[in-house]
Amino acid sequence: MVASPPWKGDFHNDLNTQLSYWPAYSGNRLAEAKSYTDWLWKIRKKNRDFTKQYFGVDGLNVPGVLTLNGDPMGGWIQYSLSPTIGAWAAQHFYWQWKYSMDKTFLREQAYPYIIESATYLKNITTLKNGLRYLPLSSSPEYNDNSVSAWFDNWTNFDLSLAHFLFQAATEVSTAMGKPQEAQAWLKCKAQLPHYATDKTGLQVAVNLPMKHSHRHMSPYMAIYPLDLLDINNPQEKELIESSLDHIEKLGTRAWVGYSFAWMACLHARAKQGKEAVSNLQKFAQNFCSTNSFHLNGDQKGGQYSDFTYRPFTLEGNFAFAQGIHELLIQSKNNYVEIFPALPAEWATASFKNLRTMGGFIVSAEKKGDKIVMLKITATEDGTFRIFEPKTLMHVSTKKTLQKDNTIQYVKLKKGQTVNLCSL
Repeated sequence: MVASPPWKGDFHNDLNTQLSYWPAYSGNRLAEAKSYTDWLWKIRKKNRDFTKQYFGVDGLNVPGVLTLNGDPMGGWIQYSLSPTIGAWAAQHFYWQWKYSMDKTFLREQAYPYIIESATYLKNITTLKNGLRYLPLSSSPEYNDNSVSAWFDNWTNFDLSLAHFLFQAATEVSTAMGKPQEAQAWLKCKAQLPHYATDKTGLQVAVNLPMKHSHRHMSPYMAIYPLDLLDINNPQEKELIESSLDHIEKLGTRAWVGYSFAWMACLHARAKQGKEAVSNLQKFAQNFCSTNSFHLNGDQKGGQYSDFTYRPFTLEGNFAFAQGIHELLIQSKNNYVEIFPALPAEWATASFKNLRTMGGFIVSAEKKGDKIVMLKITATEDGTFRIFEPKTLMHVSTKKTLQKDNTIQYVKLKKGQTVNLCSL
């Protein structure tokens, strides 16, 4: 008897495919990352037809559960036919462009894909009292397949993806020299409500805080991977920290392997290095087989999770790799941080040839509280902007970097390399 593969052997786009490509961008493996966007591009027409047939509007959305050829496979309808999966898929076109700054890719794939996705989202939402709403919303995989998994107001999962998509549409339109179009998308973003929050931080949905341990970090997408909230912004710092404190208080009994790896990324974005490393260690020690494959369940009899099964899936391992990257380097909204989330006991650390948004290749070494080596190579013309408390200087000339408030920066031409260190 031939055993069926886990979850029908489908392509799951409510996190599994996306997490599997997270480390390819900062890891400087853009060719490998492009295999994902190449596939999404290949099935784009079929996904457009699906969008028109199922949602009844023009534009582009992607089934949450689908075949290699792009056909929807069904399943729990709240997630298999989610209204915002296309927005999450579009992020990878955005990342491929931002990490490469490839103008051809922008023109031929990133711009059309993001704009078609945003067009769909604009068409499927309606305006009420000046604010934009979905007909129905959901949050993977909160309340599983029950009727209560539907919400008549935005979930933070759907809402954060909408904020990201309209923002990305604004940015690619600007890059394509279409200022009026950019303004129209910016107006759509301004019509979205604020996130649902309370004393616990980000909620699942309006008036619904996370009430129990939950495997999917969907309510916290605005922190990571969407980078809509920034720990360096004093107005957002408390919200981020309250959210992560609340997740930890609820415990990990309903988590699976990828939950720990994703949580490590969230902690790293909050500059909580000790907590990030702890989650990475729990993942590696309890949720992987002896050959390192991610098996979803807790392989030590339920030490951290009530899930003790062992289906192999890829996304946990790759999210783990990104968790390590997030300790070392982070690309944020128009700037970079080096060693942003190292545990205090890590007195020394280094990395070579990681990549940032803007198309910069970076190597760095830290000793104590100083960056003793920071090598930056530009793959395209651009300005390298870094958030770093200590003043940086050029190794050869001892000249310090220019400053824009809290950001230090240096302008580089394609192929140019600079070597910096702390003053």
